[in-house]
Amino acid sequence: MSDPTGEAKLELKQASKEVKESENVAEKYSALTVSKNSEMNMGELSSAFSAVPTHKPVKKQIQFVEDKQEFSRFPTKAGRRSLSRSISQSSTDSYSSDSSDDETSPRDKTQVNSKGSSDFCVKNIKQAEFGRREIEIAEQDMSALISLRKRAQSEKPLAGAKIVGCTHITAQTAVLIETLVALGAQCRWTACNIYSTQNEVAAALSETGVAVFAWKGESEDDFWWCIDRCVNNEGWQPNMILDDGGDLTHWMYKKYPNVFKKIRGIVEESVTGVHRLYQLSKAGKLCVPAMNVNDSVTKQKFDNLYCCRESILDGLKRTTDVMFGGKQVVVCGYGEVGKGCCAALKALGAIVCITEIDPICALQACMDGFRVVKLNEVIRQVDVIITCTGNKNVVTRDQLDRMKNGSIVCNMGHSNTEIDVASLRTPELTWERVRSQVDHVIWPDGKRVILLAEGRLLNLSCSTVPTFVLSITATTQALALIELYNAPEGRYKQDVYLLPKKMDEYVASLHLATFDAHLTELSDEQAKYLGLNKNGPFKPNYYRY
Repeated sequence: MSDPTGEAKLELKQASKEVKESENVAEKYSALTVSKNSEMNMGELSSAFSAVPTHKPVKKQIQFVEDKQEFSRFPTKAGRRSLSRSISQSSTDSYSSDSSDDETSPRDKTQVNSKGSSDFCVKNIKQAEFGRREIEIAEQDMSALISLRKRAQSEKPLAGAKIVGCTHITAQTAVLIETLVALGAQCRWTACNIYSTQNEVAAALSETGVAVFAWKGESEDDFWWCIDRCVNNEGWQPNMILDDGGDLTHWMYKKYPNVFKKIRGIVEESVTGVHRLYQLSKAGKLCVPAMNVNDSVTKQKFDNLYCCRESILDGLKRTTDVMFGGKQVVVCGYGEVGKGCCAALKALGAIVCITEIDPICALQACMDGFRVVKLNEVIRQVDVIITCTGNKNVVTRDQLDRMKNGSIVCNMGHSNTEIDVASLRTPELTWERVRSQVDHVIWPDGKRVILLAEGRLLNLSCSTVPTFVLSITATTQALALIELYNAPEGRYKQDVYLLPKKMDEYVASLHLATFDAHLTELSDEQAKYLGLNKNGPFKPNYYRY
């Protein structure tokens, strides 16, 4: 009978031997560590690893082409750049963002598309094929806009229209632009945000003949240069404007007043831009009719609410990887954008507070289960601040000074004025780029505040937005352009108008087929009882959805 104790001692002795041999291997390997410019003998490295005990004979020995091979502890310059990009580039960046090492400004390049035209300025025209694929993907979820294109294409309701546009340049916007072209319009386009342009999409549009002046990461000077190039083209007089934020309208009004007076209509889709239009109208300086698309039902209740409900989380997750459960979040503003943001954050377990100036919106927030506060009351405890008011200096330098270490600050409004970013560009504060669109602002005591997209629109700067919702907005914009361009003289005066209710309902009806939704039809008796036309509109203009 074997001795169990003896066998255990034998196994322990064998294990001790293997551990010692492994330690010897580690010592040999560590001794081979070399500096950046030294060489390593591969024979030594091979013999070191051969000391590891094996239970099966090695049949083949690895053969090296050279006995010696140079190793470096640090990557080459190109390697460092590649490694740095792989780590720091946000996953939100499109193909174009890191596909080329060429840092030359597009303004300094001479590019020509396949048709021989150079009337555009984009990052790289060679990326057009990739942009075309992204546009095709977007078309699949924008069936209503494509349906409108097919229905009206033969009539060419925009024949003769020369549209200058200043919007976000994304795959979804490209579907809108190509719809306008299919309906007979000529288009020149620029970007309303220096970070939101998808470079490959801009290239794809330029390849088809649309004059696009935009690229991701423009400077402020580039931004206004692009707008000017879009407007100021010899022999080309625009007669329609599609704007997002009012910058194009403002630039044309100030710099090219004679061109501006010949405009037949303006379509504006943002709070900021609409505010500017009403200011011009009130001062008696608006010399063309304008359509306020931002306050149309299909924009307010879908793009502003549902789009932001999904894209706020997308933008924050991609840039910071933050977990929202238990986080103290303040959302400044409880309009449709704020409502969408709050619903998403609450669903993930965040503790959400609201700041509001409007008692009606404040009461809505209370009834939805949110606490309404003044920002100064909670500024020292807050983990995340999200602005969505359309105002300026909603978050001031004094408040930023009092925020705790690691806090996140971002904006979901159109303009970059809501967070006082300019006050952070002072000598005593250090800016540290973490990844694309993510900066650490470091105080002298070491406190860090995470600022996203330098205070610009988070979702389109740092992520993407749902294509289907943009189809609703784009269809509304297209119909507004058609309405203003074809309206008989005298229908619209030099003022700001809301989209006709009937048009709002038509846009909504085009999108119902996606959900296989079936509307109930009024009987003649019911229509008479309600005093409605059986085909709509079904609500008066004063109705609040």
